[in-house]
This record gives sequence, C-alpha cells and structure tokens, in this order.
Amino acid sequence: MKIIDLSRELHHRSPTYPGHPPVMHGVWKSHDCSRAESGVYGLASMFISMPDHAGTHIDAPRHFGPEGIGIDQYPLEKCIVPGICLDLRHIAPKAEITPSDLAAAVDKAGTAVPKGGTVLLCTGHHARTFPRKDYATDNSGVNVAATEWLAGQGIVHFGIDSMRPGPMGDVNLWVHKACLDLDITHIESLCNLEALLGQGPFTFIGLPMKWRDGTASPIRAVAVFGMST
Repeated sequence: MKIIDLSRELHHRSPTYPGHPPVMHGVWKSHDCSRAESGVYGLASMFISMPDHAGTHIDAPRHFGPEGIGIDQYPLEKCIVPGICLDLRHIAPKAEITPSDLAAAVDKAGTAVPKGGTVLLCTGHHARTFPRKDYATDNSGVNVAATEWLAGQGIVHFGIDSMRPGPMGDVNLWVHKACLDLDITHIESLCNLEALLGQGPFTFIGLPMKWRDGTASPIRAVAVFGMST
C-alpha cells in the first residue's frame, strides 16, 4: 500500500482565504512551565485558533446556503471514495476550466471518472505560487458548466490545488451555488497533486472534524494506492 499526502501544512499564520481570520498556533504550556508548577516534567500543550476553511479543507453544503447541512452531518461514506487526478496544468492562470477541458483530461488520463467518487484537478497552481500573494488570486478554476459536467459523471465531490474551485470573482460564487444545487461539494487547497498524475485510480481519504453546524473543516487528505473501497 502506498499513501501520498495531499494536505497543506498548518502553522502559525498559514495562508488563509482573503478576509478570513488567520491561523493562530502557539504554546499554551511548555515542559519547563509544567516542571515549575509540579517539580517534574509535565505535559506540554499548544492552542489553535483558525477558520473552519483553514488549509486543506472540505466545504460543507451549509457554506453554500442556509438550507445545506453542516459539516458535522456530512456523510462519512463520502470521505473515503475512489478517485482519479486530471492534468490541467496547461490551463492559464485565472482562466476558466470548461467541460471540454475536463473531457480531454479524462481521455488523456485513460481512466473513467469513478461513480460515487472524486476527481482531483491538478492545475499546478500550488506548485507555481505557494506561498506567494498570487496564490490567493491567480488560480484557474472550473466554471458552472464544468461543475455541472463533473456532477453529471456521478461524483460526490471534486478537489483542486487552490483556495477556491473557480477563478476569482463571480464565477467562483456561481460555482459554489451550483454545488449546492447539484448536491456535490468540493475540496480546496490541496497540494502535491502532481505526484498522482499518470498513476491511475486511487482511494481518496479526507475525514473532516465534527464541528457542530460547521461550514467546512480542515482534513488530512491522502491518496492511497493498493486499497479497495
């Protein structure tokens, strides 16, 4: 079995979506502090403050509209699914990914879109820009028609190596609404998707935390080869 990590590292002041709170990560109690209190080395601990959309994360339907379910209600069966990765690195920064782009990438990959699974879109954006400022602005992404095309293949979600599923602007907002209407969701801020290209199908695992009524959750996203679902 081979596991490939697709998750961004979280740390103090990790890049977050524009307008979202920062990731705050610091020492709550050190070993030395514990020893001063107890006379022996105690247990160190840290604290974390962050938005539910921090780092590599899955959006809950609640994010798209008030009628959507929160992340605590998102079916875990949809978090361990078959997946494929598509090579879209030729798409220009800020450009829209269209249904024809996706269909051509599927043909190139030589494997079918898995029903009840996921499609990960390798645009090369993370590799090209992270952690520079243009990571937050210059991504390519799917348009509404491409989102509808993906949903029509029977997927439960799709993922992308940028902070948003669509290019920045109104297109991205309409893609979010389309996800709610189509009963799918998406995963943002993936990385290392290049390692999946040409490797064939895999099992995708990305389990969210159980935030009550959460609009999203960070996940440890991995691709597993040699595992059946």
